Amino acid sequence: MRIANATVADGRVVDVRVEDGRITAVGDLDPVTDEATIDADENLLLPGAIDVHVHFREPGFEHKETWETGSQSAAAGGVTTVADQPNTNPTTTSGEGFDAKAERATKSCIDYGINGGVTPDWDPESLFDRPLFALGEVFLADSTGDMGIDADLFESAAERAGDAGVPVTVHAEDADLFDDAAIEGDLGGTGHDAAADAWSAYRRAEAEATAVERAIRVGGETGAQIHIAHTSTPEGVDAARDGGATCEVTPHHLFLSRDDLSDLGTYGRMNPPLRSEERREAMFERLADGRIDVVATDHAPHTTAEKDQSLLDAPSGVPGVETMVPLLLGAAVEGDLSLETVRDVVATNPADIFDLPQKGRIEEGADADLALYDLDAAREIRGDDLHSKCGWTPFEGFTGVFPEWTMLRGEMVWDGDEFGDVAGENVRA
Repeated sequence: MRIANATVADGRVVDVRVEDGRITAVGDLDPVTDEATIDADENLLLPGAIDVHVHFREPGFEHKETWETGSQSAAAGGVTTVADQPNTNPTTTSGEGFDAKAERATKSCIDYGINGGVTPDWDPESLFDRPLFALGEVFLADSTGDMGIDADLFESAAERAGDAGVPVTVHAEDADLFDDAAIEGDLGGTGHDAAADAWSAYRRAEAEATAVERAIRVGGETGAQIHIAHTSTPEGVDAARDGGATCEVTPHHLFLSRDDLSDLGTYGRMNPPLRSEERREAMFERLADGRIDVVATDHAPHTTAEKDQSLLDAPSGVPGVETMVPLLLGAAVEGDLSLETVRDVVATNPADIFDLPQKGRIEEGADADLALYDLDAAREIRGDDLHSKCGWTPFEGFTGVFPEWTMLRGEMVWDGDEFGDVAGENVRA
């Protein structure tokens, strides 16, 4: 198969040849007799995105999301590889828990990795006997699933991961710096009527950089590769860079701020929470100038019934795997980001950081994980148009550029209208 007349992120117009699921040539390619050809019509061709932080909820919470619905939502957003986090039921804190998730992950229509988790009763002997994508997210403060751990256990887990050569993804918040007074008293109503800004005041911005510095210090002492999950403040990003760690930032911390909480209510509650508009703008500046390594979604769907509760009862988390690349490309169309930056933070950099040499590039020998985008076809994001089981988005009304089609290892997994009969694989197996 030849994909003809494709514009890649650096502006070149090329042809891409695909054979047996791999890219075999890139350049000005003559057609081969009887070769199928897809004319890209000079639209943008990107490597399939790698979302290194999703919660597909299965096993245990299939009413929120499943491997089937989550992977379809990803494919419809140009994502062809995901890494699923450990706070399911059972948690992936043992070999048995890992196997329970791996069995269900075979329903994924895109490629995937499975992270191991850490709790006081984890079983590292059996867990490290499994093909882990990473260890984590390791929670330094409780979040959904109450998996926060203490300093001694974090150091022990980091040492085990360092010895095994497994990266450690860290949820970095220092709970000692939370402001309990912010969530006392009358917090308003439920859902969109709730005084959700109290959650941002409670889980203070200052709690992040302190935890990032601690995680990096432990990484240096144990030899563990530290990757900071969902960094939400410019101080956290700078601390990661200064300490030699990599970091990811979510679309909601790039495109939403505390100013949006009057509209979002508890639908905007997540951990770490939304920050000030000033900090959001500073985060976007760091994305544009290359100081942010990865954009990953922390895709954490909940039902509307669960979100339509009081601030203290509603769960933390928002969906995002389908809208990540479209939002970034929308910003690129507006001139706020380069296409090369978008490519790097969603594909090339995560492939490098998590040792996926076959992913994240449009070059000879790479997997033919590809997505085509018409930059003139930006449209409003609507929850009703998305494919996550939860059925809503915090980015309602934003503008995004969605893929015309998405391909996994040379097979059409999403043609812009329907999903193909494609089976994903564990990238570590």
